[in-house]
Amino acid sequence: MELKNLKIHFQIRSSFYEEVLRGRRRIIKAVDNVNLGIKKGEIFSLVGESGSGKTTTGRGILQLVKKTDGEILFDQEAVRPGDKAYMRRFRERAQMIFQDPYQSLNPKFTVKEIVAEPLQLMGKALSAADQEDKVIEALEFAGLKPGRDFLYRYPHELSGGQRQRVSIATCFIMDPDFIVADEPVSMLDASVRADILKLFVAMKAQKNTSILFITHDLSLAWLISDRIAIMYLGKIVEIGSAGLIAGGALHPYAQALTSVLTVVGSDIKRERIVLEGETPSPMNVPPGCRFHTRCPYVQEQCRSLQPELREIEPDHFVACHFPRPIENIT
Repeated sequence: MELKNLKIHFQIRSSFYEEVLRGRRRIIKAVDNVNLGIKKGEIFSLVGESGSGKTTTGRGILQLVKKTDGEILFDQEAVRPGDKAYMRRFRERAQMIFQDPYQSLNPKFTVKEIVAEPLQLMGKALSAADQEDKVIEALEFAGLKPGRDFLYRYPHELSGGQRQRVSIATCFIMDPDFIVADEPVSMLDASVRADILKLFVAMKAQKNTSILFITHDLSLAWLISDRIAIMYLGKIVEIGSAGLIAGGALHPYAQALTSVLTVVGSDIKRERIVLEGETPSPMNVPPGCRFHTRCPYVQEQCRSLQPELREIEPDHFVACHFPRPIENIT
């Protein structure tokens, strides 16, 4: 999956006076010129604060929201939302796991009906027995064992962790090549969260599935990811391997996020970086570097010139005019 200069903007309704007479339109730049690529069989995490554009990026990839500009390439082929035949094939291969298992499952359906629904929507010609076997296989892969015991339960009869596993089974019954997992463990307790994370690693290992893992928790991303992208106010500010981002981030925002991580196997304690101020509104994006209003190392160039995402070293990209290791910043 590759994104080239992806933009997703939303127009906010204003008064007749503002829109027509004064010609002013309020635009939210949720995703603004995002470039990234996700490799086959890779867990790629997108990390940032709430409102940074992570979920909108994931939904835009799967055509759940309309892009404003840019390209979305899947297997080096442009995704064509206007082509029904193409989108049918695309939806078989690209699926989404939503954040809230209490809202994403239809309360009127049994688990069997929920998990089997993608097969029916895609017109898979299976006998009732074969369909049931496939549902049980998907449930057991998602950790609900024995799967037959869950077939005729309703969502309200399941715990939060079990509901999320049903969502994962619904996604995996189509054997997708690509998954957007939007904060899939944020509403679960610690023990269940660990099991779900292991399941994502198993998906990658057993099925060679590519996963875009969206989270605000950098420690989770570091545990399971091959690579991590840090997002701030609709733009990617740094991309690198999980170990590199956790231990050697160069962008000041990424450094603030990683300053709270524990250094595994070391007694060294990092000095926590506390950012001052609030994240600007995506309706009123500051000129220059979007982070300059909160950056402790801001310089005059940062206030006027927007930095481009550039490769500092192999597979390490940073959007900063003055990228430096934190210990070298004075």
